Amino acid sequence: MSSSPAAHGLSPIAEAAPQSLCAREPHVPADRLVAEMVPPPRFDSVRFDTYIPDPNQPSQTEAVRVLGDFAAGLGAAHGAASGRRRLFGLGLGRAPKAPTGPRGVYLDGGYGVGKTHLLASLWHATPAEPALKAFGTFVELTNLVGALGFQKTVQTLSGHRLLCIDEFELDDPGDTVLVSTLLGKLVDAGVALAATSNTLPGKLGEGRFAAADFLREIQGLSAHFRPLRIDGEDYRHRGLPEAPAPFSDEQVTKTAYATEGASLDDFPHLLEHLARVHPSRYGALTDGLAAVCLTDVRPVPDQSTALRLVVLADRLYDREVPVLASGMPFDRLFSEEMLNGGYRKKYFRAISRLTALARDAGPLVRDGNSDADRT
Repeated sequence: MSSSPAAHGLSPIAEAAPQSLCAREPHVPADRLVAEMVPPPRFDSVRFDTYIPDPNQPSQTEAVRVLGDFAAGLGAAHGAASGRRRLFGLGLGRAPKAPTGPRGVYLDGGYGVGKTHLLASLWHATPAEPALKAFGTFVELTNLVGALGFQKTVQTLSGHRLLCIDEFELDDPGDTVLVSTLLGKLVDAGVALAATSNTLPGKLGEGRFAAADFLREIQGLSAHFRPLRIDGEDYRHRGLPEAPAPFSDEQVTKTAYATEGASLDDFPHLLEHLARVHPSRYGALTDGLAAVCLTDVRPVPDQSTALRLVVLADRLYDREVPVLASGMPFDRLFSEEMLNGGYRKKYFRAISRLTALARDAGPLVRDGNSDADRT
């Protein structure tokens, strides 16, 4: 469908035409992938003391304490290791022993309990220069290996004090073997690990592929982590009204033309475009956007498309980009079969995050567009 004002019976608008995600095909050089391994904008200023635990969920308060101790321990361990290395270099001591026990912490819990907030807070609290700490999603980590090669990735990350992996979920056997081998080498090099997921480490891949055939790798991954359960309900919607209803095509289009830095696309064409862009580039796809405006939102047609949409939703949420939409509400994007399948937690996370971004987009609609005009 056309995204011009005239196509919607609107009067000419003086503002420049909005951008289109479908017109973007970003290339992300390897050095940018490494440089951007820091908490995304939404989590740049979070700290442990800005996390608000649910008073009815003691595991949330306990998580803050455990992670605070973990961060402090990384500083102490680094100082002790440096001292031992200096002594060893002078011939006055023995080589430092390899660390014993789990070298990482694994935040397990449902969507919306603040796991990414806590993971980013751990990154900020760890006493090391930013260049010695890495933060990225599981997708970004596997793409880094693809861009740099396995040995170069090991070399690049081995000097780090901490590697934080958000949204740790194994979707195929190749990822299982790759990540198991990579993390094993990083742990041997002394890198501490922290990860978030909606699935316990011993159950990664369950319901998605024949995980039993890769039990050794999965158990090897699990051995690197101390699980830390975080219970609670989705904070994004705690005590808030239901998700806002979609707007009309006319409202979305007028808002896109009136909002500097907005994009405007119809949803089916955007889904087609996502198939032509690697998910690791979805962050770059949203560079510089003030809002994403979508018309004709409808249920996604298949699981591959749905998983790509999940990644885009995560990148938009990380970058705090509001999403204004017409058509179906976001809680009807995924079929019942999808919501009951092996990727259900990903889909519920996407619904939660898109709903929050839709709520953020409400103020962009001009006062002349009344609630009565909503679909």
